[in-house]
Amino acid sequence: MPTDVIMPNLGLTMETGTVHHWLAAEGQAVEADAALLEVETDKVVVEVDAPASGLLCALLVQEGETVPIGTVLARIYGPGEQH
Repeated sequence: MPTDVIMPNLGLTMETGTVHHWLAAEGQAVEADAALLEVETDKVVVEVDAPASGLLCALLVQEGETVPIGTVLARIYGPGEQH
């Protein structure tokens, strides 16, 4: 089962976040706990780490898009998982 990359809650008053920049491309191998993307809030840009190792697939939110906390941004597929 793929691992969802979700928009994290980075502050008490945060309701939405903007995908500022993907640090990995779709189809690229990523490592757990390595920087995966930058999220912009109303106050700061923060790097968000990959929640799992595997292939970054299904980028569901593009750079510049603003989405609510908890939104699935992308999926990471492990070895042998279909994407």
